[in-house]
Amino acid sequence: MKVTEHIQQAKGTLISFEILPPMKGKGIHSLYDHLDPLMEFKPSFINVTYHRSEHVFKKTVLNTFEKVVVRKRPGTESICAAIMNRYNVDTVPHLICGGFDINETEDALINLNYLGIDNVLVLRGDAAKNESSFEAEPEGHRYAIDLLKQVVNMNNGIYLEEDLKNTSKTKFCIGVAGYPEKHFEAPNMDSDLNYLKAKVDAGADYIVTQMFFDNEKYFNFVKRCRDIGIGVPIIPGLKPVYTRKQLNLLPKTFHIDIPTALELEMSKCQTDADVEQVGTEWLLHQSRELKKAGVPVLHYYTLGRPGVVANVVKELV
Repeated sequence: MKVTEHIQQAKGTLISFEILPPMKGKGIHSLYDHLDPLMEFKPSFINVTYHRSEHVFKKTVLNTFEKVVVRKRPGTESICAAIMNRYNVDTVPHLICGGFDINETEDALINLNYLGIDNVLVLRGDAAKNESSFEAEPEGHRYAIDLLKQVVNMNNGIYLEEDLKNTSKTKFCIGVAGYPEKHFEAPNMDSDLNYLKAKVDAGADYIVTQMFFDNEKYFNFVKRCRDIGIGVPIIPGLKPVYTRKQLNLLPKTFHIDIPTALELEMSKCQTDADVEQVGTEWLLHQSRELKKAGVPVLHYYTLGRPGVVANVVKELV
C-alpha cells in the first residue's frame, strides 16, 4: 500500500520507523533484532536508508595504490523485501542520486516494482567522503528533482529506451525530503521552499522532514509550505538524543539546532544514561504535542536505539 493511502485511511496519527541496513558482514538477524521490539506498535511503513558506494585507495603488494569501490551498508532493496515478507508491513526504500547513472536507476526501480514495493523516498544524497561537494555520476542525476522526474516517467510508462512498446507503468508513491531549518546548501529559506514546491509540482506525493528538536520550527515550516501552495502531507521526522556527544555531532552533521532548554538539561547529566533519560522525555513531549496537533505520521529515526523509540511510542498508544 502507498504511504498516501495509509494516511488517507487513517483515523489518527500513524507511526513509522526508519532503519539502517546492517553493516557488511552482519546477518539479516541483526536487523530483525532491531525491528522486533518495534513491531508491537504496528507501524504503517518502514523506511530503509541507502548508502552510496565510495571509492577508496588501497595499497597493493607492489606498493602502488588501486582505486576500489566500497559499499559498507548494501542491501536496501532486498532488506525491504525481507521486511515485507517477515512482518507484512510496507517499506519505503530510499533512492539517491549519488553512485547511480540513469540506467542503473531505472534497473533499481524495475527491481523494486518486481518486488511489489509501492513507495520510494527520492533524495539527492550526501557527497562522497572524498568530495568537498556533491558530484553526480557520469550520466547520473545531479538533483533530486531530476531523479523524481525519472520515477514519474516510469509511473507513466516512459522508459529510457524510447522505442519500447506496450510498456508497463509503475505505481510508485514518491516521497521527498523537507528541511524545517533549511537545507544547508540553500541560500535562504524562501529559496529552499521554492525548490521543495518544484518537487511537489513535478509529482512528489508527500514530504518527510529532516529531524528537528523544536516543534515550532516544524509548525512554522508547514505553515510556510501551505502559504506557497504545497498541499501534500508533511510528515515530521523525529530522533532521540541519547549521548552528550550528539549535542555537537547532530548540529554539525545534519545542520540543525539543539534547543537551549534541551542543551541545559543535558548539561546537568552525569552519565549517558542520564542523557538518554532526558532525551527520551524530550522526544515524548515532542511526540505528544505533534500528535495532538494532528500530524499525519510520527516518523522515528530509530538508527541504533530502537529501545528508546519503543519506550516513547509505548506512552503514546
